[in-house]
Amino acid sequence: MPTYEYECGSCRKKFDIFQSMKDSPLVKCPECQKDTLKRLIGSGAGIIFKGSGFYCTDYRSQNYKKSSADDSASRSKDTGGKTETTAKTETKVPKTD
Repeated sequence: MPTYEYECGSCRKKFDIFQSMKDSPLVKCPECQKDTLKRLIGSGAGIIFKGSGFYCTDYRSQNYKKSSADDSASRSKDTGGKTETTAKTETKVPKTD
């Protein structure tokens, strides 16, 4: 549900309220009880991401996920379950003229 900001035209009280988009705007001020309440145009709320994160691979098809899992399992089987890394060292020999 979105948050709407209201301001009373009489007492100038400002407040925010959670309302459904289907609800009609409030008219009566909760502070002074006059019918001079106006809904303000707000900038909206920012997006809040909670959890470990969102990635483009989160929404992949089931076929893609299955083939990716099969591929990684076969690579793990090829190396005996171990990850091998090889490091190359390069030696530069100065040129002599």
